[in-house]
Amino acid sequence: MGDLGNFLPLIAVLAVMYFLMIAPQMKRAKQEKKFASELKRGDRVITKSGMHGKVVDLNEKDNSCVIETLAGKIKFDRSAISMEMSKKLNAPATTK
Repeated sequence: MGDLGNFLPLIAVLAVMYFLMIAPQMKRAKQEKKFASELKRGDRVITKSGMHGKVVDLNEKDNSCVIETLAGKIKFDRSAISMEMSKKLNAPATTK
């Protein structure tokens, strides 16, 4: 029983690390993957680098999309689309 008592703090630290660090990252990765798979033509998006545009074409073969901006059309990987910023852009405006 003494050996288990020595490992109990280590087990507790690992459990806390899992619930505070690893589990939220896995949940976020799953949400981002779902967001990228649900993109459709006409969606207004913002890339992680800050480009604003509208999705005009989706390519399932190489998991990319073409975004139309004021400067023209640019091809991006779907993982380059920012989930948080795109959701904020498409959220209905609240007025007071």
